[in-house]
Amino acid sequence: VGGIEHATGHLMYSRFWNMFLYDLGYVCEEEPFRKLVNQGMIQGRSNFVYRVVGTNRFVSLGLKDQYRTQEIHVDVNIVRNDLLDLEAFRNWMPEYRDAEFILEDGKYVCGWAIEKMSKSMYNVVNPDRIVERYGADTLRMYEMFLGPLEQSKPWDTNGIDGVHKFLRRFWSRFFDRGGAFAVSDEPATDKELKTLHKTIRKVNEDIENFSFNTSVAAFMICLNELGECNKRAVLEPLTILIAPFAPHIAEELWHRLGHTTTVCDAPYPACDEKYLAESSFEYPVSVNGKLRFKKEYPLAAAPAEVQAAVVAEPEAQKWLDGKTPKKVIVVPGKIINIVV
Repeated sequence: VGGIEHATGHLMYSRFWNMFLYDLGYVCEEEPFRKLVNQGMIQGRSNFVYRVVGTNRFVSLGLKDQYRTQEIHVDVNIVRNDLLDLEAFRNWMPEYRDAEFILEDGKYVCGWAIEKMSKSMYNVVNPDRIVERYGADTLRMYEMFLGPLEQSKPWDTNGIDGVHKFLRRFWSRFFDRGGAFAVSDEPATDKELKTLHKTIRKVNEDIENFSFNTSVAAFMICLNELGECNKRAVLEPLTILIAPFAPHIAEELWHRLGHTTTVCDAPYPACDEKYLAESSFEYPVSVNGKLRFKKEYPLAAAPAEVQAAVVAEPEAQKWLDGKTPKKVIVVPGKIINIVV
């Protein structure tokens, strides 16, 4: 109930300010919102330690069945990837200052469960600690990456490393190994432009549908497909595209690219469909019905041209072993089968 009241208060406050600005002529719409989207609850990942009954000794998860134990909630902010910070635990509460630990492989592994975030369960994540460790952009992107906006989803700090690594990789595309700015003015290839515009289309569609988690996934796929690309023609529009998701990094990179105005003023990239038109296809090539290799040929090539080309490939000659194939079946845009 408190959460609903809190959200309702924000809506009323936003409407008040919008009406005030509308009366002054600063905004053109009398109402600030056209529809209401309710965000799903972010649940907490609780962590547990196991106290040996009657003692102040705590046994690691994998060994707890060997003892009679009491399960106790522990502050998730002193647990990382389910591993307990022993000194932080001793300093957490006075009663644990002389705590002893029974470890497995030199570590204390905590138990866990997904529960409603609550101070009593010590599973409320302190965003200041996340920002201090990973940066505000990582926190922002990870919140979007957790799942669909309107669905309840568990907060799991264990997964934040993946988003952090992605942002570090994105940043590294703009610099050489020595840390010097190294963006190239070399023209982008057709393949790179296809990846860029495929991502632009996906992100624009996802933003319209409030599907931010799949937008973050699209950025990750894009970076993997681009490999070591450091070309301005690709990185500059990507910087604008990622700005709503990682505004601090995007702003810094935008200025490193030589701009003197904010990235927020840059026109948001639009997809150019001409770069998405398929001109070739990577055929799976089978020999006697078994997949042996893959080869790319133009979609405009006639079946007879593809047949002649594939038979001459070194990979095909390996399986033909000097024999002439009885038949070469080409299904345009689908498969090639060589019958020996």
